[in-house]
Amino acid sequence: MKKITLIILTYLIVIFNSNLRGDEENQNIKVGLLAPLSGEYKALGESLLYSLQLALEEIGDRKVYIIPRDTGFENKEMLNSAIQEMRSLGVKVVIGPIKHEDFEEVKKYSDLIFISPSNISPEFNSNIISIGVSLESQLQALQKFIKSQKKNKTIIMFPENYYSSFIEKKLNKLNINSFKIFKYNPDPQVLTGEIEVLTNYSQRKRNLELRKKIFEDKEDEQSLKELEKLEQLYTLGKVNFDSIIIIDFGNSLKSVLTSLVYTDVDQGDVLFTTINQWFDESIFYENTIKNLYYPSINYKEFKKYNQKYFKKFNSYPNEITILTYDALGLIYYVWKKRGKINSIDNFSLKNSIKGKIGTFNFNDKKVTQELEIYKTEKNKFVKF
Repeated sequence: MKKITLIILTYLIVIFNSNLRGDEENQNIKVGLLAPLSGEYKALGESLLYSLQLALEEIGDRKVYIIPRDTGFENKEMLNSAIQEMRSLGVKVVIGPIKHEDFEEVKKYSDLIFISPSNISPEFNSNIISIGVSLESQLQALQKFIKSQKKNKTIIMFPENYYSSFIEKKLNKLNINSFKIFKYNPDPQVLTGEIEVLTNYSQRKRNLELRKKIFEDKEDEQSLKELEKLEQLYTLGKVNFDSIIIIDFGNSLKSVLTSLVYTDVDQGDVLFTTINQWFDESIFYENTIKNLYYPSINYKEFKKYNQKYFKKFNSYPNEITILTYDALGLIYYVWKKRGKINSIDNFSLKNSIKGKIGTFNFNDKKVTQELEIYKTEKNKFVKF
């Protein structure tokens, strides 16, 4: 399998570079790709390259050339060398860098435009445009959804970790004053106790015991029926919120959901939402929440892309590659519309752009996505 992959990769690089020989100035567009084609994240780099091959085939314009260059992993020397070589070949727009940490490095090349799959900052940043699914776009979609469900006591939950200050800055910028903030310890053993306090679990447990005692010594039919109903409960009384947004992923998210179920938060009364999970199916099997909602990219297009990729390369792509696929489509659209690309201002578009992941807006030098709401229901992802 590795041998086949190497042959495909070598073939693509040869094809991409051989196209440069037929280049005619001002009639073609050269797009650079910064990718880790060696080292620890080589598989990701190859997946990015394959995704652009699919995008090229769909565009079907022989005037579009891809110039891939290896950046290695956390290697500034390789990154700079790759960019300088692209620049010498006449590249004006580059897909990458992948990591937000490399932004300061690429800002030095003010004559180039970089389209990054990063989701850290939706604003145009010097000569960089990030088209990742930003937290701002996700929270705006969730705000709209929660409002449509007539919920008005929302708690935003996120772990106390390296990203806490980043999330807080984003929340302050969005000015979500009506939402309460709850930061929790990511340690599952500590987390459960914190959720018990949040949900007033101990008091609700006592409420149930006190209520049961009222009917325990009575033998009339109505009292017996009431006691039977109470025996089916774990707590008595409602929590002081009607919706939650959990900004978390993976096992940490599952721990929060488990703790909320353990503390008997009524799923009929409380709306459970989280952020984009990239349709992670593992959430089906370790999650006792019946309906979990989150904003995301278009699921049908995501599945189509994965199937098309698998059919072509006999493997499934890294999730981030669909963003680079859309990046090439965006670059091609701007090039055809403007006739050339020589400034980041060329991407200040009044119209929305439809891509594989959804619809992009580029108003006021800021990228936002119009995301859809999905829910997990009976081991399926269902568009709401």
